[in-house]
Order: sequence, then structure tokens, then C-alpha cells
Amino acid sequence: MRLSSGWTALLSLLIHGASTACTVKKVGSSTGRFANATLVRLSEFLSAGYKKGVRPVKDWRTSTIVAIDLMVYSILNVDEKNQVLTTYVWYRQSWTDEFLVWDPEDFDEVKQVSIPTANVWVPDILINEFVDVGKSPDIPYVYVTHDGLVRNYKPIQVVTACTLNIYNFPFDVQKCSLTFQSWLHTIDDINITLMRSPEKLRDDKSVFMNQGEWELLHILSNYKIFSVDNDDYYAEMKFHVVIRRRPLFYTVNLLLPSIFLMVMDVVGFYLPPDSGERVSFKITLLLGYSVFLIIVSDTLPATAIGTPLIGVYFVVCMALLVISLTETVLIVRLVHKQDLQPPVPHWVKYLILERAPVLFCIHKKHRFCSGLSSQASELEHYKENDYGTAAQCSIHHTCEIGQRLSQQDREGGMLGLRLPPSRDSTPPIMDNILQEVTAIRHFLEKRDKCREVAKEWLQVGYVLDVLLFRVYLVAMVAYSITLGTLWSVWQVA
Repeated sequence: MRLSSGWTALLSLLIHGASTACTVKKVGSSTGRFANATLVRLSEFLSAGYKKGVRPVKDWRTSTIVAIDLMVYSILNVDEKNQVLTTYVWYRQSWTDEFLVWDPEDFDEVKQVSIPTANVWVPDILINEFVDVGKSPDIPYVYVTHDGLVRNYKPIQVVTACTLNIYNFPFDVQKCSLTFQSWLHTIDDINITLMRSPEKLRDDKSVFMNQGEWELLHILSNYKIFSVDNDDYYAEMKFHVVIRRRPLFYTVNLLLPSIFLMVMDVVGFYLPPDSGERVSFKITLLLGYSVFLIIVSDTLPATAIGTPLIGVYFVVCMALLVISLTETVLIVRLVHKQDLQPPVPHWVKYLILERAPVLFCIHKKHRFCSGLSSQASELEHYKENDYGTAAQCSIHHTCEIGQRLSQQDREGGMLGLRLPPSRDSTPPIMDNILQEVTAIRHFLEKRDKCREVAKEWLQVGYVLDVLLFRVYLVAMVAYSITLGTLWSVWQVA
């Protein structure tokens, strides 16, 4: 009886050993060509009974901590009109999967293995600012270490919404946010942390392509817990990507041509105001600036909520050119002679010809004023010569006529014609000559008066030209210094 019981115990022991051996063979080994493939055996061991739809924790109260990291590789596009930023980033995330653990000694000291992403649990961490699906390459594998650490590294083309402030264009600095959070799981299920310290993340530019229009300044990080309905709380990690535009291209192609045109407008004030060349020159400048604005209109960023300061600068420059042309037309109108030009009012003489030259140190004598003075002196000399010659000629001619008439009267009396002597000592032809001389004298006096009026208007025009030029120059310099200071501060900041 005792012998049969011993045999029974031995038989049960053999059956148990055989079943255990069969189990190990099914789980930890393969047959055929994969018999000695360690990675195949490890993959089969990890996938046996694995549920990828369940959060990989043994205790459901344990929160899965996902560590994330971000490195900006390139700034692809900044769309100011649609307020969209397109970047290419290297995104890294890691978490601990408690079900993907093995002993390296059982698998030829293999401590990490790559397995398909579709076969493991992956957290649902998304970017809140996503507005379009970028052309990101598909990375089908993740790395798993023997202690259960899963590393999911992949590049992403991120097309996100961003509030772009273009007022400082082309010296603008933009700050766009990339917010990573779990779309469904609360902080009790998934929590987020940084893979590196914020200081290392801030100054990391190791992979950034620094040859484009935009320059990466730094990346700031901010962790926050928020709630939508004051019931469930979520964790989010926000990265602030701070970039700055390189302004050299826009300075050379936008600012310098505008500055050159404005300098030529200032130089145009040195043309003589009494000639029509200044008006033609300034009209040409105005047309050239209009063509310039049409050409650069496509370069300026356009938004519905604001206008860049450089656009205001161009508009003000156009306004200054129009004001300069208006001032030139006014001065040309003043310095040109007009037959029916009224005299200069007394208050204009006092303010412009007497007070303004003293207050603004304006010289009263100018080349066209001196020219006019010489013309006036020549006119006086011409008038004196005309008056003297006309008077002498008229007197001499009158005397000759009188002598001839007296001689004819005497001869007529002597011949017996017995004509009565003339009672009027001045013949009719003498009256006509005196009337012609008087008319000539009145004409010359009237022309002399018109020349005096024209001379006064010339002086008024010269003083106004110098005064308006100085005001125009001061306004342009002040405006340029203000904009230059603002742009310099924005560039240094």
C-alpha cells in the first residue's frame, strides 16, 4: 500500500514537471529558424497577455507620469495674415510601463528593445494650438528598457495658431505657445513633467537651423493644473517659443530707398524758387515714391487688426512729399509776377518781412532779390533817360513848329493875305505830343509800381520758402529720430 502511494507521488511530480516545461517552452522559446533569436523570444515574452488598451499600472490609484521635451529644429513659416506659425520640432516623451519589464539575465543581457508603437499603450498627449495636420514622418517604433521605461521620440511639423504682433515689423519679436496636455485623462491618471531642467531647455539651440529669416531666442516652459468644470483637473505643460525676425533684408529693400527719396526731396529745396524746375522735380519724386509703395505693398505683412509701424512711416513720408509739393507750388505762385497782383498787406509785411527774418535769422538779401534790385535800378535809369529825351525832343520839336508857324504868319501878312493872328499860342499838334508823353509817363509809373509789388512778393516768397523749409526739415528729422530710436530699442530688446 505504501509502495503504490509512493509511485503515485512520483507520477504526479513527473506530470507537473512536464507541464511546467511545456509552458516555459511556449512562452520563452521558439522553434525553427527563430530558436536562438533572443529579441524574438523577448518580444514574445513582452507581448504575451499584454493589453495595450489599459493604462499600464498594477495599482489603478497610481498616476502615470509622462516626461516630455521639446527642441525646435526650424521655423518654416510665419503667416501674419492668418496668424499661423509653422515649425518643425523634435518631440520626446517617456513614461513607465509596469507590464513591460524583464530580467536581462534571462535574455542574453538585453536591456532595451524597440517594439512597434501600435503594440503598446501610448498616452493621448496633444497640442492644443493645432490648426492643421503637418507633414510629419511616421515613426513606427518606441524604445523599451528592461525596467519598463518607454521612450517615444519623433519629429513633428507643428502648424499652430499664434497671436502675432506685427506693429514692430521688421524688428518684431514673436512669442508663440505650444501647450501639451492629455485630451481625456485627468491628473489622477496622467501627469506631465519635464524631461530636462527649465534652464537647459531655455538655452538649447543645438539642433536649430539658424540660417533663415527667424532667429530662436529661447524656449520657456510653464507647468499648470487647470479645471474646466471645477470637478476634473488636468495637467498641462506650455512651451513658449520666442523668435525674432532678422531685419537686414527689409532694411535694405524697404527703409533705405525710402530714406534716399526723402533726402532728395530735402535737396530739392535748394533749387531756385523762382523757376519751375522745383515743381517738376518734386512731382517726379512723388510719382517715384508712389511706384515704390506699389512694389513693396506685397512685402508688408497684412492683418485685419493692426498696421505695422513701417506702414505708418511710408504714409507719413508720402504726406511729407505732398506737403513739400504744396509748399513749392505756393512759393512759385508768390515769386512769379502777375499784372493784377494786389499789394502786400501791411500785416504780412510786418510778420514776414520784419519779424520773421529777425526771429529765424533769415538773410533779407538773396540772389533773386538782388537781381530784382538791379532790374529796378536799370528801370529807373531807363525812365530818367526816356523822360529827359522825350521832354527835350518835345520842346525842341515844339519850338521848331512854333518858329515855322510864326514865319508863315509873317509871310502871309506880308503877302497881303491879311490872316488874323492866332490867339492860342499852343498849336493842336503840341497837345497831342504832350498827351502821348503823359500816357507814356503814366504807363512807366504803373509798371514801376507793379515791379515794386512784385519785389515785395518776391521777398515774402523767399522768407516763407526758408521758413517752411526749416519747419519741414525739423519735422522730418524729429520723425526720423523717433522711429530710429524705437526700432533700435526693439532690435536690442
